[in-house]
Amino acid sequence: MTDSQPLWQRRFRAPIIGFPTWSRTAPNRIVYVSSVSGIYQLHSWDLDTGVHRQITREPIGLVSGYVSADGEWVLWHRDTTGSEAGEWVAAPFSGGDAEPLADGLPIGWDEGMAPGRERSVAVISNDAGFGLYVIDDSGTARRLAASTESLLLGGADATIRGGTELAGLSADETLVAIEHGEHGDLIHPALRVIDARTGATVADLRDEGRSLTAAAWSPMRGDDRLAIGHERRGEHAPAVWNPRTGEFVDLHLPWAGHTEVADWWPDASALLLVELRDGRHHLHRYDLASGVITDLATRPGSMTGARVRPDGSVWYRLQDGEHPSVLLEVGRDEPILDAGPAPAGRPFIPWSFPNPHGQTVTGWRIEPDGEAPYPTLVHVHGGPTSVDLDRWAPDLQAYVDAGFQVVLVNYRGSIGFGAEWRDTLIGNIGWPELEDINAGVDDLLEKGLADPTRLAIAGWSWGGYLTLLMHGMHPDRFITGVAGVPVGDYALGYAHLSPLLQAYDRALLGGTPAEVPQLMAERSPISYVDNVKAPILFLAGEADSRCPIGQVLAYTDRLAARSHPHELYLFPSGHAPFQIDERIKQTGVVLDFLARTVPGIRVPT
Repeated sequence: MTDSQPLWQRRFRAPIIGFPTWSRTAPNRIVYVSSVSGIYQLHSWDLDTGVHRQITREPIGLVSGYVSADGEWVLWHRDTTGSEAGEWVAAPFSGGDAEPLADGLPIGWDEGMAPGRERSVAVISNDAGFGLYVIDDSGTARRLAASTESLLLGGADATIRGGTELAGLSADETLVAIEHGEHGDLIHPALRVIDARTGATVADLRDEGRSLTAAAWSPMRGDDRLAIGHERRGEHAPAVWNPRTGEFVDLHLPWAGHTEVADWWPDASALLLVELRDGRHHLHRYDLASGVITDLATRPGSMTGARVRPDGSVWYRLQDGEHPSVLLEVGRDEPILDAGPAPAGRPFIPWSFPNPHGQTVTGWRIEPDGEAPYPTLVHVHGGPTSVDLDRWAPDLQAYVDAGFQVVLVNYRGSIGFGAEWRDTLIGNIGWPELEDINAGVDDLLEKGLADPTRLAIAGWSWGGYLTLLMHGMHPDRFITGVAGVPVGDYALGYAHLSPLLQAYDRALLGGTPAEVPQLMAERSPISYVDNVKAPILFLAGEADSRCPIGQVLAYTDRLAARSHPHELYLFPSGHAPFQIDERIKQTGVVLDFLARTVPGIRVPT
């Protein structure tokens, strides 16, 4: 990275370091993801020697991996195309060639891995459905359970909480936690605990119409308590469940917001809680015997990981709009791991407004130089079960450098605002989100913050779906649009989705597209493609299994048939590139398109 590069490119090239993972039985052998090589790859870090090594050199790159229970191996799911389907492999912690992890472990999509000493467990999905496999110490895998509906290893969808290395396999390796949708409702998963040796069901826990998630097993051998998340009070909240005895202890907190369990303290006396409040995260220690809550002093921002070390210290990974991620320890000023300086971004400004139903919608604004009213880019998050937080985002900052006010909307369907807010979209996709986005635009116009003649909209994945739906249903609202890896023809794409995404769609729609044809016709962007007036840029991955390329091309073909102005950028991997050069290239394509379609916008130099 040199000072001669544009500021926006230098932000991309500032290395990113992910939150590390380690085994509780070999905690000084650490694995983390870093983009320091220009592609996201796995690195090992030996705390005893201080040595860091790059372990993987995957052409596609990767963003997650594990360390074996003894600390001798690095494990990852190898995807060579970007489709996210692949095989599990392992390489020595000290570096070396990778080899298949286990005989009998099929190729497919990764739905969670938990490495153990005597046995490891993994869930894999493929055309046959979902399978839970146990790998014994001889390196042979056998299937413990199978389903045509969704199975996820406990913690597989975790963002802050411990993840599958803490939630999948109990400390004595006799119990496995899975989150499943066998009742046909992936959005509200149930919990099942299975005997890791026989596959027999030990216990089931289900809250009909509410989500249950596994967070972390107690770290003490013989202690069968599992920290979980539930929605019995309407928002994600923590509890402790013992599947052998059935005891359920709800942790009542003095706040009502989204709260997850990230980890246990090593003696199992307390839990590390992560509270989401106003788009930023806060850490707390919850003493299980007394119920005393201790607030832990952290820097402001959003977190993508937090865990308790064997000595009781707490590590967390923090980011915000102005600064990239850094690994910190509670109570310590100097970073534990820092990739180095990066050009600062502009701050995320909290923003809220009412929607037509009198509900308060929240989001963020990032202001450019100059005076309002600004040319404004509405950047729509994906998911839809995701959320825009105060975070490091070189792409958003590049658009601000170009002259845009960038605004983010946590529309109905976003997480962190209660189960009812998230579940608004069940059987009702597309329209609530557009309603909230348009309410946000109206709010900006009323306050004199946005120029009504220079409104643009962009989004990736579900955000791309909403971008296309907006242009078809409200063709006069925005003068240009960017649809990254979008859903253009919902029904056409279903057959080419990964098994997990198909299960999600069935839960969200109330059936397959063929079973709900009226909803599909009403809520699919391609139904309104002939209404589109603005030029649109498309970016699509040729190996994408989340928003398959065929349905994107079906939409662009319809635009081409009537000679409507649009542009298509194809890249050879999947849903999102892990190569920094490709991310810069794609952002450059977007900046060039916006500079040509929005007056006053320029490609920053």
